[in-house]
Amino acid sequence: MKQLTRPVNGRMIAGVCAGIGEHLDIDPTVVRLVWAALTLLSLGTGILVYIIAWLLIPESPQNPPAMLPPS
Repeated sequence: MKQLTRPVNGRMIAGVCAGIGEHLDIDPTVVRLVWAALTLLSLGTGILVYIIAWLLIPESPQNPPAMLPPS
């Protein structure tokens, strides 16, 4: 099972949308567009949710361990 983390590479601000995109296997640009639309429609509540997600979602390790081939 994949863990939701904020990647070090590919982030725009804090990596929240990039992490959600990786976790759901979708393009992070789609997540960013949906997040922006919801932020505009909710009168800015998305900004507060983004900051909370930034604090709660852990950052991925700089050098993830190498995956071993299945035996």
